[in-house]
Amino acid sequence: MHDIRAIRDNPQAFDAALARRGEAPMSSEILTLDEARRAKILAAETAQADQNRAAKAIGAAKAAGNDAEFTRLRDEVAAKKSEVAQMQAEAKELDHKLADLLMTLPNRLADDVPDGADEADNVEIRQHGTLRNFDFTPREHYEIEGVKPGMDFETAAKLSGSRFVVMSGGVARIHRALAQFMLDTHIEDHGLSETWTPVLVREEMMYGTGQLPKFGEDSYKTTNGWWLVPTAEVTLTNIVNDTVIDEDDLPRRYVAHTQCFRSEAGSAGRDTAGMLRQHQFEKVEMVSITRPEDSMAEHARMTRCAEAILEKLDLPYRTVVLCSGDMGFGMLKTHDIEVWLPGQGTYREISSVSVAGDFQARRMNARYKPADGGKPQFVHTLNGSGLAVGRALIAVLENGQATDGSVDLPVALHPYLRGKTRLSPDGTLV
Repeated sequence: MHDIRAIRDNPQAFDAALARRGEAPMSSEILTLDEARRAKILAAETAQADQNRAAKAIGAAKAAGNDAEFTRLRDEVAAKKSEVAQMQAEAKELDHKLADLLMTLPNRLADDVPDGADEADNVEIRQHGTLRNFDFTPREHYEIEGVKPGMDFETAAKLSGSRFVVMSGGVARIHRALAQFMLDTHIEDHGLSETWTPVLVREEMMYGTGQLPKFGEDSYKTTNGWWLVPTAEVTLTNIVNDTVIDEDDLPRRYVAHTQCFRSEAGSAGRDTAGMLRQHQFEKVEMVSITRPEDSMAEHARMTRCAEAILEKLDLPYRTVVLCSGDMGFGMLKTHDIEVWLPGQGTYREISSVSVAGDFQARRMNARYKPADGGKPQFVHTLNGSGLAVGRALIAVLENGQATDGSVDLPVALHPYLRGKTRLSPDGTLV
């Protein structure tokens, strides 16, 4: 959420920031609401002061035996009390309207975010790894002979509908090994704190990280008002919701492996084959809570944490910075990491690492107390996939496939598979 004081101080800059997002100017509407709200608050405070003065004078009138003045003042206090209550209610309503409006507006963009219309205008900042030269036409993950016994979409459709999968045998074990490998690497090599969180959250938690109010259709809501998390960003970031942290306790760096749930609203017809785009999937999520001056360095560090997973798995990837037209609603700047999928012959996103600045912190009132004793300040929040487990599975299977339908597995996974090194053409680990 945006700082109303910053909008008051420089409405032109605020509108220019919205224009980079393709949004219409909003400062005039916001400031009109803000002025009406502040005027109503001032009027209520003035009426309250008049009520207090009259209340004090009642005692003097009664002591002086001035019954007429006593009655007049008593009636004035009653009228002022009603007037104050009405004005306070109107001020509260205007405050809600202003907050609701600000909640729908996207974050500003960092100055170095490139301008552009869509993903075609994203800017590559580096590539890593050598693309394998296959002596046969590489297949997509679900077409590989050794994968077919362990990746059942028909049974999943019977159980739940489209965009679900039932994994079994060697494929399920590789999937589980990948999640464990990612967690261990982030904990032991990158210093993140392992955290286990619920996948059902209160509605206000979804507001805190920006999934609501604009993007409710992208997630699932239960009949009793809980929401299924689209990512552990929601729970990990909201750990600091309505909290004041000591500066010495920053940065906080969390990592969690969770189920994630997305309705994929608006994506009909996209990536329907295989496991690429599912309603239920697993992700290892990273979240950092930092001081404002540290957040951009933390963004670079988190990007390297995600890239390191791909390097250890020997998977080629590229890293891009998203342009203005491809940025997420609540983010200041985002790096997408895209892994090479030879079955599709293209790079596909496997991680987005983003810095939100104080945008989420303002929504959830998350602050830190400076060590020098100054006034509490809003923290900065960051999040990133480290990685999407299902997409990592796809990349491992497609990059390691052999002409006989077997899959050679990354060395980093061998200890997690009790020394097994390959998925055989019949779907067993050997």
